[in-house]
Amino acid sequence: MRLSAGSSSRLGASWDGRGTNFALFSANAQKVELCLFDSQGRRELERIELPERSEDVWHGYLNDVSPGQFYGYRVHGPYEPEHGHRFNANKLLLDPYARRLAGRLVWSDAHFAYRTGSAREDLSFDRRDNARGMPKAVVVDETFNWGRREMRPNIPWEDTIIYEAHVKGLTQKREDVPPNLRGTYGGLSSPAMIEHLKRLGVTTIELLPIHGLVDDRTLVEKKLSNYWGYNTLSFFAPEPRYSQDNPLDAFRTTVARLHDAGIEVMLDVVYNHTAEGNHMGPTLSFRGIDNASYYWLKPDNPRFYDDFTGCGSSVNLTHPRVLQMAMDSLRYWVEVCHVDGFRFDLATTLARGPNGFDRNSAFLTAIRQDPVLASVKLVAEPWDLGMGGYQVGAFPSQWSEWNDRYRSAMRRYWSGEGSLIGEVSSRMTGSSDLFNRDGRSPRAGVNHITVHDGFTLADLFSYNVKHNEANGEDNRDGANDNHSNNCGHEGPTDDPAIAALRRQLRKNQLACLLLAQGLPLILAGDEVGNTQNGNNNAYCQDNEIGWVGWEGLKREGDNLTDFVGHMTEIRRRFPQIRARRWLDGRRADGSYGVLWLTPAAEEMKEQDWKFPEGRFLAYVLGPIEHGQPPLFIVLNAAPEEITFTLPKMPEYKSWQQLLNTADVRQTVADFASGSEAKAPPRSVLAFSGST
Repeated sequence: MRLSAGSSSRLGASWDGRGTNFALFSANAQKVELCLFDSQGRRELERIELPERSEDVWHGYLNDVSPGQFYGYRVHGPYEPEHGHRFNANKLLLDPYARRLAGRLVWSDAHFAYRTGSAREDLSFDRRDNARGMPKAVVVDETFNWGRREMRPNIPWEDTIIYEAHVKGLTQKREDVPPNLRGTYGGLSSPAMIEHLKRLGVTTIELLPIHGLVDDRTLVEKKLSNYWGYNTLSFFAPEPRYSQDNPLDAFRTTVARLHDAGIEVMLDVVYNHTAEGNHMGPTLSFRGIDNASYYWLKPDNPRFYDDFTGCGSSVNLTHPRVLQMAMDSLRYWVEVCHVDGFRFDLATTLARGPNGFDRNSAFLTAIRQDPVLASVKLVAEPWDLGMGGYQVGAFPSQWSEWNDRYRSAMRRYWSGEGSLIGEVSSRMTGSSDLFNRDGRSPRAGVNHITVHDGFTLADLFSYNVKHNEANGEDNRDGANDNHSNNCGHEGPTDDPAIAALRRQLRKNQLACLLLAQGLPLILAGDEVGNTQNGNNNAYCQDNEIGWVGWEGLKREGDNLTDFVGHMTEIRRRFPQIRARRWLDGRRADGSYGVLWLTPAAEEMKEQDWKFPEGRFLAYVLGPIEHGQPPLFIVLNAAPEEITFTLPKMPEYKSWQQLLNTADVRQTVADFASGSEAKAPPRSVLAFSGST
């Protein structure tokens, strides 16, 4: 027989060498039809009703279907939005477990299950077929030759230095990447990019979303796109636009080459919402398969969605099958694609239960016990837009979290705000006030100054206000509170004094980021002065605004690549920066974890922390093991030079200067213990104790 019952055990399309098993979850459907298309995905060849239903999984096996077959689903059931059901079998739906996508969504009114413009809007019913404009799922052969050399780098948490990048934006303008690889998965692992990453000293590249995505209709009509990729339609398929041929194999080849170079690959993943939006959005996959299962609906009016994400809807991971999809997706990227970790967008939504955020939610519990995910890095963006959404410090010990408190404090400090030394001291030493609980360590916090969302580092010191006019929203989008400082002129300038100050402030932020305990995250392009011309929300700018501009590599004043490399080397040299335990002060035996010092090298007292408008902070990080040198760090955000005394310690006769962000040449100098030195205006200094 050509068609048999098959199995419900593995969702999606699974080829076994002889045929393909198809399985789709829907608790509320009445019938499911598998639709097979020609090799171009244009003509529907036949519809086959899946013959079996087991525990709400509809399944069937076709012994003559092989890799390369295009397919989709039509799901029959009630169209009753007021009861949460939005079935419409006129709409071709993408398999949530599709491993490969073919074609892009071509927008038309046919993608909406209701008659657009009708008097009753989404309560009406549309009978148009949308198949011609839908991307199709493709049956794949998942086998891949990883080669003998490929091994996961397995970088320890405390040694991790993350580099956040966009697949296309990183290499699109990079002249030493072959033209055919620019903007692709292959460009990430080109020799030029690997050499650059190694020069920086980063260990882990974190990619903005690469799951299959859709460009919003409103953006397409403005000739823009969902450039960042936070508009997921498929949680298993690599986005095809970053590959010239087979995106799955292209991505895996890139992972293998980065691993060969000792570099980990993390993915930014978006399981909190999908591309289908709110109740007026299109019916492309989940909504038409089982709307009431996949999404959070308003309990008192399930026509509408509970929106914790700001994107119109929220994925309901309290449902066992929806949770299974997210877990299957994560394991797929680890087992099939050898990914080393994930950063979870709006992670609070994933951990929500009926009463809000729950540290013991089904999702966090499933993650905690999963043996596959136990070996990878997990990073939460610990907030969403719902009630009680800000949860920095609340995730379990297995996780690290983006620490926006570090970003805010350090931006304010280096933009010139005073009376922050108390908070800065905490941010530079792992933010124990946020994360020192439940057995967590300093690696719990991911420190960052800039990320994809917001100003670049160059723009942080070039613009006082956002300039998002190119987004077509009358500059209303994007954050208004950026704690930026244009150094006296808005935008580009030829004034050498302003240019020098901006460069020094960029160096100060990078120096602090890499001297601070916790995990550092660097935004791609910050090392070469990349600018977005003041746009702090370039989510839709797949162009010169959003791409990394590498021109700064050729400008001595902008190229801080070697400076970052110098800082990552200091970080590797001093294990107390990468500490696994929280710091303590002076111990009974005279040893210490950290000593906070006044400019006169005396241990700070309570009144010293309350110094009016204080901008000077100095401290010594003690050795972790005998024989290791201490590290003396000085931060001076004041606009004037400050004289300070080098700590006088019997076992250390002198201090060797490792860093002075005001010194272009980074002159090596030795200072006797107890001698005086000067901290230049707005500078960071670091010294190593010497016997």
